[in-house]
Amino acid sequence: MEITLKKKDNKGFAIASKDGKKAGAMTYSRASKELIIIDHTEVEDTFKGQGVGKQLLYKIVAMARENDVKIIPLCPFANAMFKKNEDIQDVLKK
Repeated sequence: MEITLKKKDNKGFAIASKDGKKAGAMTYSRASKELIIIDHTEVEDTFKGQGVGKQLLYKIVAMARENDVKIIPLCPFANAMFKKNEDIQDVLKK
């Protein structure tokens, strides 16, 4: 699974692909220099149940750590993942 990060204006995208096919995407909005809001996660039907959403989230978490950015997870999937996985809660906006 390959995950790439892209930015356009105040939006960011983590895009997962495997063998040249799009597997899923997670989008976020930049609220400020120090804060992003994850607003949507989408996984293609053929890739469901393969951990694509989690890999997308962890890629964004890694980017947030590198840039000293906090995250607000408005997306229900991302929110649930933050509640379940203590190892990524350090980037949550409190």
